[in-house]
Amino acid sequence: MYEWDFSPVFMNADMLLRGLLNTLKVTGSALAFGIPLGLALALLRLSPRRLLAWPAGFVIEFFRTTPPLVQLFWFFFALPILIQVEMTPYMAATLTFSIQSAAFFAEVFRGGIVSIERGQWEGARAIGMSDAQAMRRIILPQAVKRMIPAFMERAIELMKTTTLVATVSYTDLLFQANELAQKTFRPLEVFTVTALIYFVFIFCFSLLAHRLERRLAVSGETTVH
Repeated sequence: MYEWDFSPVFMNADMLLRGLLNTLKVTGSALAFGIPLGLALALLRLSPRRLLAWPAGFVIEFFRTTPPLVQLFWFFFALPILIQVEMTPYMAATLTFSIQSAAFFAEVFRGGIVSIERGQWEGARAIGMSDAQAMRRIILPQAVKRMIPAFMERAIELMKTTTLVATVSYTDLLFQANELAQKTFRPLEVFTVTALIYFVFIFCFSLLAHRLERRLAVSGETTVH
């Protein structure tokens, strides 16, 4: 019978804490850059000008359909060869997940914008607003409210995807867990605790997302997925 012993894990809990903070750091950075970039891509894709819409559509589809691990390896190993700039694991992770998240957020933004009734646009033009003013003052505020659950679901997926950064030696939670497992020779206990940490954070965030979605449904707002 296997004898469980979590004491080595708890004695080195600071390693897992540093890894968790680094996981949250790269997740937050990717969201901070990915959301505004996603909005820009969505607006370009909705543009009536094909020279703007087609390239934006290509970027969105490319980063939505290619594996994130391949993207991470390209930015970490290949991009420095092209631009002659050293790429740290954090920089590569932030760049990869920012652009990938932007591609997903772009579709969320696009869905939210097109879900707004046409009469909202016509009403804005009737009072003298330009399309840009209508987008900023009327359309986006309503669309963003509908998109909040989808944003939160994407944030959850992003946090799970960031486990890939361990492959380029970024000291996230998974990387630190692997180091601790080799140090203590207790992989079962280490990865059990690591899984529980991910579960607690993601489950709580998921509950918050579902609660917001129910509240929006009660208030009569349609959520966008």
